[in-house]
Formats: sequence, C-alpha cells, structure tokens
Amino acid sequence: MPRRHFRVTGAREAPVRAALTTLRTELDVPDAFPPEVLAEAARTARKPALPADDATDVPFFTLDPPASTDLDQAMHLSRRGTGYRVRYAIADVAAFVVPGGALDAETHRRVLTLYFPDERIPLHPQILSEAAASLLPDGPRPATLWTIDLDADGSTRAVDVRRALVRSRAKLDYAAVQGQLDAETAEEPLALLRTIGRLREQLEQDRGGISLAVPEQEIVERAGRYELTYRAALPAENWNAQISLLTGMAAAEIMLAHGTGVLRTLPAAPDGAVGRLRRTATALHIDWPHHVSYAALIRSLDPHIPRHAAFLQECTTLLRGASYTVFRDGAVPEHPTHAAVASPYTHCTAPLRRLVDRYATEICLAATAGKPVPDWVLTELDALPARMTEGTRRSNAAERGCVDLVEAALLAGRVGEVFEGCVVDVDDRQPTVGTVQLETPAVVARVTGGRDPLPLGERLRVRLTEADAATGVRFAPAEPGTMVDTADEPGGRPRGAP
Repeated sequence: MPRRHFRVTGAREAPVRAALTTLRTELDVPDAFPPEVLAEAARTARKPALPADDATDVPFFTLDPPASTDLDQAMHLSRRGTGYRVRYAIADVAAFVVPGGALDAETHRRVLTLYFPDERIPLHPQILSEAAASLLPDGPRPATLWTIDLDADGSTRAVDVRRALVRSRAKLDYAAVQGQLDAETAEEPLALLRTIGRLREQLEQDRGGISLAVPEQEIVERAGRYELTYRAALPAENWNAQISLLTGMAAAEIMLAHGTGVLRTLPAAPDGAVGRLRRTATALHIDWPHHVSYAALIRSLDPHIPRHAAFLQECTTLLRGASYTVFRDGAVPEHPTHAAVASPYTHCTAPLRRLVDRYATEICLAATAGKPVPDWVLTELDALPARMTEGTRRSNAAERGCVDLVEAALLAGRVGEVFEGCVVDVDDRQPTVGTVQLETPAVVARVTGGRDPLPLGERLRVRLTEADAATGVRFAPAEPGTMVDTADEPGGRPRGAP
C-alpha cells in the first residue's frame, strides 16, 4: 500500500510553519535523535556487518519519487527461459542496528518515518536512512536479496532470500521511467517492469485482489507557496508496487510454512458493508449486476468521472481494519489473508521507514537458511502489532493533519466565496452532512448546514463557511442560482470549471 509523498522543502509561510509545529506537538512526534543514538548510528555507518555473498555484478536500479533519498528497494529484472527472474534488493537495516542498543530502542519508539511538508521525521538517523543504509547509486550496500523466479504468466515458481552485497547503478524516478516505457526506449531490465507488472496485475484480478485508483490530494510547492493538487498514480508506479506485493506475498508464504511470522491481515468486508456499497452504487447510477464481483466492478470504473470517483472514495471504507497478526511455533492464524491482496501478505520491503519489516525479514532469512529465528526477534514479536498500530495511527493523523493545514492556508481569506465540487460521501444517519471534493483548488472537506439531503455523486455549489488552521475547512450548500466566484481565473473562467 503506497505511502503519500509530500514533495516539498521548507515552510516559508510563518502561519503554516507554526501550525505544523503545533501539529507535531499534538501528535507527540519524536524530535531530534538522542546523542547516544546518533553516536551509535555513526559507528555502524562506518562499519556495518557485511554479508558473505557478493552480488555487486548485478546492475540494480531504484525507482522512487525524484527527491527521495531513503531508498529501501532496488531491482533487476531479466528473462529466464519462457519466464522471468526478479531480483529485489532490500536495504539491510539489521546490518546497522544492534539488537538491544540505543538505536534499536529509538526505532521502537518511532515505529515509522513521518512525512510533513516542511520536514521528515525519520525512523533511523539520516546518516543511515539517507546515506549508509540507503540503496543509493554511490557504492556497494549490504542488502537482503530476494530472487523470485516466475513462469510465463507471472506466477511464482521459486523463491530464495539471503544477505548479499549489492550496488545500484541508477536512481530512476517514475515520470522519467514512464516516459521511456511509453516511447519504447527502455532497455530490457526496465522494459520488463511493464511486462511483469501487467502479468502480476492480471493475476491480482484473477485471484480477486483490489487496487483502488482513487486520486490523492498531494501537497506541492510552487514559487515558495504550498498548493494542493489531485494526483493519479502513473502505470509505472502501479507496476513497481506489484513487485513489492510479489515479495510481500512470497515472504508471507515462507513464514506460514515455517510456522512463525508476522502478517499484514485484513478480514473480508462484512455483508452489511457491501450492501451499503450496493445502495451507494444505485444512488450514483452505477450499474452493478449481481453476477459481477466487487473487484471486477472496481476495475471498470474511471476515477475521472465524478460519480465513479465518489464511489471509489466510498470503497476505501472496505479497506479499513487492517492489522498485524503474529503467530509462532506452528500455530498459524485461521485467517491469514489480506482481503485487498486476496492472499497472505506481509510488510518486508521498507525497513528504512517501517519497523516491522526488519522483523519479517529476519524470520524469512532464518526460515530459508534452516536456522532458528534470532532470539531478539522472538522476544519482541508479540509486542509488534500494538507498536505498529499506534505508529500507523500517528502517521495517518499526521498526513491528514498536514492536508487540513494546507487546505486552511490555501482558503484563508476566502470565507463566503462559492466553489463548485462533487459530493463524494453522505452520512447515512444525517443525509444533510457529507464530504465535498472541489475541482479547483484540490480540497476535500466537510459540507453541512443545508436543508435537503446531499446529492451523492452529483455536482454541488458550496459556500466556504470556515477556513482555520485550528478547526479546519467547512462548507455549506450555496443557494440555488449562486454564481461560482471567477476571481483569479484566466479569462474569467469559473473557478472549478473543467
């Protein structure tokens, strides 16, 4: 499940800077690393535990947003007979973190890297996360190397995982890669990303997996000011995500066979939730025949159509409730599946940014080598779900809080103006309360105060009633016939017009 990137540097507007500082205080976000943690990180950065295997002859590449420097994954893709070989190198954090040390304790306090518009709060000190442990193309790095062989249709045939020294040759970004793929100029290791990605997407569809194409709000910076845009993922991003999913599924199968592990699980949606979605589809004039599965319907929708976008937004409710499930000594969970992946799955591909991945990796390495799982892993295993749940809650709150702050700053001084949007959610118990998604600016906020039920999936003119960094953004339905404000639009075009 990809994380959102706030691709900005430096908060230049004092009110936004102050509000972000307040948000971090409210969320109890960790501040600077203690001196003893920084000292330990500096020592291990100079002298990590190096693996015996050497894979530096493999020309790995990384694929991330252009500004990213905390690079967890590097890949190399090749043909193997009628099938394919995926080599996926994951930063070996355990080569730098001593169990029971000050750095280890600090990562258990932080749990996840947090992203704010003005700064990043890393899980590990930057000397590791953005330098010595990151798979940057400036020299060899210790890594956990996954080698996954696929057949002609992309199905997994063999998996190997071991520690190895690797070297990335290129730091690539999504837009440039997409351009090469579209122009048919990519060399084979990169061109195979599309081939394998599409095969894995088809397999996902066949097993009933779900990938929601909901455009995200994204904070960007232009001319020293924050703005919000809607951003849909490029195909290359989805194909890259399929490689990560492939590895997470392989890791889950290794742990289940071994009898000890930690899975990312999500129960199937209850009938009542699916029934609610069917009623929503009817309200949005979306045809959902009973013989068509939920997953198949999702793939038929176009997020650029307002009523489809509204339905996709509602579908995210079925993906809530994911958790981490620990098992040991052969007592595998009764329900080990992640419903959205439609397969057992675990987090193991982002150890620089997520605590649990280091533990999942160690279990897989031990299982593959036929060795006991390290005691330090077993000691902390049962406490991991609670730690990750709290860390995820804080990360989600930080992300939503950042967007709320930028929305408020963007609309400050415009209370009373009228905008055009689409109603993407309506409260079942209070049909006059819901959520509106503006087209311009890219704001998603509460709408309330009208006398009539909100028209789910329909366009609606709304009046801004509140825009405050402390309390958020609120709208109310505008009176019929009210004109959309045209200020600041080229040629007097109505703000929000297509």
